[in-house]
Amino acid sequence: MIDYKAARTKMVDNQIRTTDVTAHEVLDAFLTVAREEFVPAAVKPLAYIDDDIQIAPGRYLMEPSPLAKLIQLAEIAATDVVLEVGCGTGYASAILSRLGSSVVALESDAALAASATETLARLGYDNVAVVTGDLEAGYAPEAPYEVIFVHGAVEFVPQALFAQLRDGGRLVVVEGYGNASQARLYIKEGGRVSERNVFNTAVKPLPGFRKAREFVF
Repeated sequence: MIDYKAARTKMVDNQIRTTDVTAHEVLDAFLTVAREEFVPAAVKPLAYIDDDIQIAPGRYLMEPSPLAKLIQLAEIAATDVVLEVGCGTGYASAILSRLGSSVVALESDAALAASATETLARLGYDNVAVVTGDLEAGYAPEAPYEVIFVHGAVEFVPQALFAQLRDGGRLVVVEGYGNASQARLYIKEGGRVSERNVFNTAVKPLPGFRKAREFVF
């Protein structure tokens, strides 16, 4: 029988604390949320490995270390409304819900959205609303958001997401694929968006978010 609580503590101590994640509230959230509840039954014993976990064809639960670093980067306050783009099974939604006031968890895959809704409700994360729709379009009905968190690598950030960011808001994303990708923080101030590269990382891509290819004649 696996002691998941001990595995969770080990994940935080060995994978997350060792990669410059120092915010107590972020560490506490990762210590509290049961990662094993958000993975397919067949891979439950692997819930705390130092790797991405496939949750559906082409979709992954992000490796703990980069996930924690990205969430820390967002500097989520207790009053913040957060949009998570690509919530998958809802694991990061649960983490985010412990940091902000409420989370809108957007998912394009109906089966994943249904799984996230069921798991989050069963575990009592009642400040998360799972919604379905095109990830690149964001979720305008609940905008603007203090924080937008993109759960996976993208080639570019659509203008629609910046438009849904409140003034003073932050958008955290990994841009680029493979080892050339960068974690970026975008901040909206006075209606203008500035960006900075924060660290190199490699995470699995979200579907879509590809630039249109230009034809060369």
